[in-house]
Amino acid sequence: MSIPSEHLPVPVRVRRLAAGAGLAPVWRNTIGGVTFRTDDGRYIKYAPRTLETTMAAEAARLAWARAYTPVPEVVAHGEAGDHEWLVTRALPGLSAVDPRWVGEPATAVAAVGAGLRALHDALPVADCPFDWSVPARVAAARRRGIRLPVALTEGPVVDRLVVCHGDACCPNTLIGGDGRWSGHVDLGALGVADRWADIAVAAMSTEWNYGPGWERALLDGYGIDADAERMSFYRDLWNAT
Repeated sequence: MSIPSEHLPVPVRVRRLAAGAGLAPVWRNTIGGVTFRTDDGRYIKYAPRTLETTMAAEAARLAWARAYTPVPEVVAHGEAGDHEWLVTRALPGLSAVDPRWVGEPATAVAAVGAGLRALHDALPVADCPFDWSVPARVAAARRRGIRLPVALTEGPVVDRLVVCHGDACCPNTLIGGDGRWSGHVDLGALGVADRWADIAVAAMSTEWNYGPGWERALLDGYGIDADAERMSFYRDLWNAT
């Protein structure tokens, strides 16, 4: 993903969903998906449909998780032709990779780790209808035509089952003005899995967003020691799928 220029063309559907509100581009991904912020406190995601996840699936996960932890409220979602969209209400805070927090990496990384731990502690495994286990991810990869090496088709013994975020990279944690996490976004893959499926990816993403040397701080923020085997497996599975 990248932060687009202010001159990013606004799709017709996004204009309609904005209903006259001002629009500012926020994100653009490699498959043509875009996210805009409106000046009345909404976010509009618009993207080509893919086999990996859907915005309808994300809407369902947000609606479920919102009872337990700060995640965006869904305003609308839908699809037409080969595109889909999701409209949510903004939460307080800035992305952990906003320039404000990239300039304060120690605060940002600690907040991401603490926020991930809070998410895992808050969401009830027994009541979660969504699955992000290794078998579920392997099956989803096969449906998308991805052939995984045998070593990635069966994970390590589960450390602790939690409801994982599913894309725990640093940009998906929001941080308030006090330097503490304030919410999470982009929960399209949320589901029950070993907590290391999230921790490994969050730690890996610190280097992408803040440079090398921040992994330990992420683990400290979460409150856990490194587990080399589980971190290696879940990073490899992430990169392969």
